[in-house]
Amino acid sequence: MPGAAWVGRHSQTQDAHTVDYRFQVNLQGIIALLSNNLYSGPRVFMRELLQNAVDAIHARQLLDPAFKDGRIDLELIHDAPAPPTLVFQDDGVGLTEEEVHRFLATIGESSKRDDLGAARTDFIGQFGIGLLSCFMVADEIVMITQSARPGATPVEWRGKPDGTYTVRALAGGVHVGTRVYLRCKAGAEEYFAPEAARDLARHFGGLLPHPIRVANGRHSWHVNDEPPPWRRRFHSIEAREQALLDYGQNVFGTDFFDAIPLESAAGGVEGVAFVLPFSPSPAAKATHRVYLKNMLLSESAEGLLPEWAFFVRCVVNASALRPNASREAFYEDAALAATRDQLGRVLRSYLLCLAREDRPRLERLIALHHLAIKALAVHDDEFFRIFIDWVPFETSMGTMTLPEYRKRSDTVRYAPTVDQFRQIARVAQSQDLCVINAGYTYNEELLLKLGELDPDLKVEVVDAGTLAQAFDELTLDEREQCFELVRAADLALRRFRVAAEVKKFRPPELPTLYNTSRDAYFYRAAQQAGDLADEHWAGVLDNLADEDADNDDDAGPVPHAHIFFNYNSALVRKLATLRDAGLLTRCVEMLYVQSLLLGHHPLTAGEMDLLNTGLLGLIDRAIDPQKPEGK
Repeated sequence: MPGAAWVGRHSQTQDAHTVDYRFQVNLQGIIALLSNNLYSGPRVFMRELLQNAVDAIHARQLLDPAFKDGRIDLELIHDAPAPPTLVFQDDGVGLTEEEVHRFLATIGESSKRDDLGAARTDFIGQFGIGLLSCFMVADEIVMITQSARPGATPVEWRGKPDGTYTVRALAGGVHVGTRVYLRCKAGAEEYFAPEAARDLARHFGGLLPHPIRVANGRHSWHVNDEPPPWRRRFHSIEAREQALLDYGQNVFGTDFFDAIPLESAAGGVEGVAFVLPFSPSPAAKATHRVYLKNMLLSESAEGLLPEWAFFVRCVVNASALRPNASREAFYEDAALAATRDQLGRVLRSYLLCLAREDRPRLERLIALHHLAIKALAVHDDEFFRIFIDWVPFETSMGTMTLPEYRKRSDTVRYAPTVDQFRQIARVAQSQDLCVINAGYTYNEELLLKLGELDPDLKVEVVDAGTLAQAFDELTLDEREQCFELVRAADLALRRFRVAAEVKKFRPPELPTLYNTSRDAYFYRAAQQAGDLADEHWAGVLDNLADEDADNDDDAGPVPHAHIFFNYNSALVRKLATLRDAGLLTRCVEMLYVQSLLLGHHPLTAGEMDLLNTGLLGLIDRAIDPQKPEGK
């Protein structure tokens, strides 16, 4: 095989000669794999060094119970024209010469075993490839280590990215622990700037319990001298809340709506969830800054919270969850699932507490995140049950929640579109009928889901036609009086596929009510598109709109919509007595256009022309009352 080296071992069988081979690893290829696929970028070398140092300190504490407090020191050396060097030192357990050969020369071998009688989960790093990440920023790694084990001698190890290394024993005088020297390689200078090294150490190790100091000449910084706010004591609840919000602003650069302390026995999680001050896209993945045993694991970890908890960003530290191979996410297992469930309960408790004790704050939160809340509630039964009673709906009786609505009615009635709601809202209100506006995004789906989850609840659609069934009929004399009005309206509106009726309904100041069907919406949409299309497509759209022309009878096209004239309106009663046919037609046309505008329907080209000519005609008639209509 090209590019591979093979070591063979011969064995003889009765019938065949076989050879066993051992893989030889190309270290440069492994480094490229780590850089391009496993790790998110070169800067994780700092995390790997910190992890190794913390694990070494923990191992020394297990070996020597008298050893209590470890420390970690970083020093930047800039001696131009030589490349800058980073010296990284800890006072952990160190390595013997045999351990150096075993752990640093074998890919996948790790010192985090049970040699000290501890479970691997007691350590942060577990995969034995961390030191290799340093080759992403250095062209040589030098390590000097002194083991804490009795009788061990200090050892120097030098490694290069071509896979070669040297080991030599040193004389005494080396303190217990490990010192790593990284010589900057071309293109990695940004990671060896003092401020960059300081910020990286703070970024990855800001929660570590061991003091971390970064030095450059006479300048030095302690990067983790203050614990996070959830580990500090405050003189009041208000002071703690403000400290949490200040911490969130410092970490994420955002002034959050609220901060929720988090704690979960499952996963050993502690931290804080910050409520976003804006509504994120429902399609966006909720990501969080997570630490594992106080070491930063990821700034964009997924899967820590339930999917419905999209409205928060978290900073948490976990002590009992497993990292994946890259140590930039948690391994999806039963422990993570239990943690996710428990943290979800904490957030639900927060929302329930707001509902009991601070309803105005809850309403502001829902106002911020209503669209995303609705989107997830449509697909998540659990989330639906949590939030549905708190989501406000626009109704014909004003804005209210579903519990408030159900105090008024056992049946949930809704208009499926905003236009339909606007058409009927005043009429429904005058009839003391509460109708929900389900035309906004996800509202209709939520109401239908409500009916599915509660079989005893009746949910029904209401439109102008439904309301018209409760309108009062005219007497025989009133019908005769309105005959010419209905005939004029049918003739004038036939080309718009609108039929006319006269009913009695409230409020009396509303002269007309326009009612559409699904066919009417399609018909109007096709007409409006045809008005804007070229000649070819306009013809196609006209054919679509008129595809049922074969079903037309002598009376004209089959109506798709109705206009109800309100006999309770003084204006309509006056029209019923008008005997000027031309003026009556003009008035009917204008009332038709007004009913469309009241329903917020976009006008077609024909209806716009009707509006223009009608207004001009009425103005002209007002100026010259003796002039016949249409002259």
